[in-house]
Amino acid sequence: MVNYIKGINDCFSGFGLIFKSGIRRYVIIPLIINTGLFAGAIFLLKQQLDSWMQKLLPDWLSWLEWLIVPLFFLTIVFIVFFTFTLVANLVSAPFNSYLSASVELKLTGSKPENLVNEPVWKTVVRTVGAEIRKTLYFLLWLIPLALLTIIPVINVVAPFAWFLFAAWSFSIEYMDSPLGNRGMLFEEIRAYNRKNRMRSLGLGTGVFVMTSIPFLNFLAMPVAVCAATKMTSRISAE
Repeated sequence: MVNYIKGINDCFSGFGLIFKSGIRRYVIIPLIINTGLFAGAIFLLKQQLDSWMQKLLPDWLSWLEWLIVPLFFLTIVFIVFFTFTLVANLVSAPFNSYLSASVELKLTGSKPENLVNEPVWKTVVRTVGAEIRKTLYFLLWLIPLALLTIIPVINVVAPFAWFLFAAWSFSIEYMDSPLGNRGMLFEEIRAYNRKNRMRSLGLGTGVFVMTSIPFLNFLAMPVAVCAATKMTSRISAE
């Protein structure tokens, strides 16, 4: 539990790094891009909502519009938010690599040698490819979790399983930035997380809390990258 608490503390320590000199530009640029994408998606959704409701809601059910419209809107917003998260991760992946390197420079005085010698185009290809690989890995885990949720009796452990999955996924997602910069492959990153299991779960728990709070979730990604980089530096020093 000591390492679990350390991981949570590591996570929230990322707030103290995101706006430091040499770091903040890698936070602000993807934040502006992702906020613009999300705002645009919500605007288009609002524009189309009336048209969709006219097509989907028969005239004889129009009296239920006051109830159905908010539910329909919330459902679509959830879908848009989930899709936005996937797109945001892809857009931010190259920035997160440089964000992590700038944090490591601030903390240790040097950047990872792999990133220093890597051309920009190769960094983009590597980080986007890694993001797709992680997404597929997470999607595969959704199948047994979904089955666990619908099977009677044993589904009482489903909330706990979903929480562990979320924390573990977030830890893998953001540990990829500092460890990928060091040349680690996806399987090696998972092995690193298993070796530091409780601390990684603590980090993932902190990220889970941040992503659950409206508006704060827009800062969750850069904070998590900074926190993961700081955590790997601390583990190396220990």
